[in-house]
Amino acid sequence: MFFNRLMSLSCLGGDKAASTSSDCDCDEMVSNEPVILNIYDLVDINMYTMPLGLGVFHSGIQLYDTEYCYSGHSYSFTGIFEIQPCDGQATLGEHCRYRESVLLGYTHFSSEEVQRIVEQLGLLYTGHCYHLIRNNCNHFSNSLAKILCNRGIPRWVNRLAHFVACVPFLERCLDRQLTG
Repeated sequence: MFFNRLMSLSCLGGDKAASTSSDCDCDEMVSNEPVILNIYDLVDINMYTMPLGLGVFHSGIQLYDTEYCYSGHSYSFTGIFEIQPCDGQATLGEHCRYRESVLLGYTHFSSEEVQRIVEQLGLLYTGHCYHLIRNNCNHFSNSLAKILCNRGIPRWVNRLAHFVACVPFLERCLDRQLTG
C-alpha cells in the first residue's frame, strides 16, 4: 500500500534498513513543491489574544494550487475537502478570515501522490470523528504537513485546543456549550 511505503522512508520516521533498494533515499529526493500552511481567524477576539499566544484558528495545507482542509459532519466518510488557496471565507463563511501563510518546507511528492495521501488520511479524518479539541482542522494540517515535508505546524496555531484538552474541566464546559 502506498501509505505503508511512505512510512518506511527514514526521513518520515521509518526504518531505513527495512526500505527496499527501489525506495528513494531521502538525500536523493528532489524538494520542489512548497508546502504552505494557510491560517484563518475564526473569531475577532484573536486580535486581543494573539499577544498571549492564544487564538481560535482554522488551517489548511496548500500545494499544487489546492488547499486541503478538514471539518466535521455527521457521516462516516472523509471530512477532508479542497478549496481555493487562502479563500476560506468564501467556502467556510464570513467568520473565517484569512490571517497569514507560513512556508513549512518543500515536498518531493507529485500531485497524484498527494491526492493518494489525502485519500488515505481521509480514512482517519472522517466527518463524524471531528472534535473541536482533540481532532480538528489543525490536527489534520499537522498530520499532512509531517507526511509531506517532515515538519509540523507552528504550535501556536492549535495551542488553545491543546490547553483546553489538558484541563478536563474546561473541556467538559466546552462540550456542554457545544452540545446544549
